[in-house]
Amino acid sequence: MDHSELQHLAPPALPFYAEQGGESALFEHAWRQRLPLLIKGPTGCGKTRFVEHMAARLGRPLITVSCHDDLSAADLVGRHLLGISGTVWADGPLARAVRQGAICYLDEVVEARKDTTVVLHPLADDRRVLPIERTGELLAAPPEFMLVISYNPGYQSLLKSLKPSTRQRFVALNLGYPAPAVEEAVLRTEAGASAELAATLVRLGTALRQITDHDLEEVASTRLLVMAARLAVSGVPLATACRAAIVDALTDDADTASALDEVLRALLG
Repeated sequence: MDHSELQHLAPPALPFYAEQGGESALFEHAWRQRLPLLIKGPTGCGKTRFVEHMAARLGRPLITVSCHDDLSAADLVGRHLLGISGTVWADGPLARAVRQGAICYLDEVVEARKDTTVVLHPLADDRRVLPIERTGELLAAPPEFMLVISYNPGYQSLLKSLKPSTRQRFVALNLGYPAPAVEEAVLRTEAGASAELAATLVRLGTALRQITDHDLEEVASTRLLVMAARLAVSGVPLATACRAAIVDALTDDADTASALDEVLRALLG
């Protein structure tokens, strides 16, 4: 199995997900109406966890593909492989998801080549079919199948964006970082943080996200706050945990790191 692909053949236990505001209902309606879903949101805001939660909630297997610029159409659909008795056809993750009636999740889909994403078009409109040109097979998606894609709009550029012909086949859902009360609940649940620690880290994350005068590709995500909380809960001093999990994870630039450290000192003392 390709390292970019993770597969759950049976529905997992319900993963924790903190609702931001109606997204679970929208996901379920899209699934029942056989509509593909596009999830937009910054890195570490919970897009993947949300899809995992919904797959388990709906009782569907989940096949996840982490997209990258070398991902080919054959990587998604399948290819002929040389076996003991000759060449045999091996389904790719997209074909397997269609056959199983699974939810297929393409994470950071804009990282894939544009000629690769074109193979999604027949699955993402009312045809709901996957042509396999190399075998002549036309796979019809069962009602349970759902196609979900995601990307981070902050990384968009002329070279990394969805074609309008792709985008307009999807229902779109915007996710951001959770409201403070929700984010605190995430830290308490995911990291076992106390209410005081969770509140402190959320205040820190909120402050760091307001820094705009430094060249940061990303801001302090919920994922980074959870990592800092786990280190702190395990006994690492809070300032050290925040530098390791947040500051040093966000930047290699000394001046930017110094500016982030100033925020740390102001909030943590």
